Amino acid sequence: MTQILVIRSAATGPDSISNALIDAYLAAHPHAVIVERNLDQDPVPHVTSASLAGIGRQAPEGPQFSAARGLQDQLIAEVFAADVLVIGLPLYNFGMPSTLKSWFDYVARAGTTFHYTPDGPQGLVAGKRAIIAHARAGKYDDASGFPFAIAHTKALLGFIGITAVEVVTAEGLAFGPDAATAALEEATAAIAALV
Repeated sequence: MTQILVIRSAATGPDSISNALIDAYLAAHPHAVIVERNLDQDPVPHVTSASLAGIGRQAPEGPQFSAARGLQDQLIAEVFAADVLVIGLPLYNFGMPSTLKSWFDYVARAGTTFHYTPDGPQGLVAGKRAIIAHARAGKYDDASGFPFAIAHTKALLGFIGITAVEVVTAEGLAFGPDAATAALEEATAAIAALV
């Protein structure tokens, strides 16, 4: 049975378009096992001097690092157990939400999800697929590299070894109610069709 890891990062809760796209994907996969991380309701702490040693390559000694290391181990285990990652990616100030960046900071651990080789870093999370449910108020040419959210998210996924990535975007959401409805309907149909 397919296991799906859902990462929700929108701060808008029930009004979130990226969450609506995730829900459309899940509705089309009713028999999947779902593991969900809602980074708005239960955020992964940002990296600080107090947590950095806890999430490094080697397991640090001392009880002060146990909470950070335990959380990191759990997040990494969820990634390895999943067949598919479905990531909600609203565009905040041209990038990913800081809560999603924190999740990636904990998931990327040298020696576990990636390692360094003479030819550069190599991802160790193999055989996974990722779907990015992207929502944004404006319209942009992603080929230009701006805004940064999709490119950054795909780069981080690729860094840990997940290169089979599909992006479904609902855009132009601030261009009026009709445009927003049409964009949501189109993106909802597109994400539900992914199998």
